[in-house]
Amino acid sequence: MKFKSKIIDEKEMERILKRMANEVIEKNKGCKDLYIVGIHTRGVPLAKRVANYIEKFEGVKIIVGSLDVTLYRDDLAYIEHQPVIKDSLVTFDIEGKNILVVDDVLNTGRTARAALNALLDYGRPASIQLLVIIDRGHRELPIQADFIGKRVPSSKGEVIKLFLKEIDEKDEVVIYEK
Repeated sequence: MKFKSKIIDEKEMERILKRMANEVIEKNKGCKDLYIVGIHTRGVPLAKRVANYIEKFEGVKIIVGSLDVTLYRDDLAYIEHQPVIKDSLVTFDIEGKNILVVDDVLNTGRTARAALNALLDYGRPASIQLLVIIDRGHRELPIQADFIGKRVPSSKGEVIKLFLKEIDEKDEVVIYEK
């Protein structure tokens, strides 16, 4: 892959996460019965960061879980490599709760659909909302995010990669050409 451009740096990432945390609070009229679930891999640290900002703004503890959607994917048979299964940690009752699902990049909508299926195995929440840092379009399913950090129109020949300090030792979003 060939580097094309950096579209988000560390400072902008922080601004985006703070803004979206406030949007979540506003839409949910506070954070009563709000639980956050990050999709492995990069959605998990993002979920923790959003929860941290909500906690700072509202003065309440937000419970964060993690979800591995690998076995719920409809393209599992087409993956060339052996998938690595990570732990799903949804240690709270989601019945009747507002669940915020966090992921890094929304593209076709298939990962979000898999997350919906995985979550519903835990119960029936009052609502499921989706927060993503990047929405690049190219939807194959009728799924949209409730909270979007940045819309990035891109071609299918481009790859958008989100880097996080917790995993990659830096915060940025970069576009590569395939």
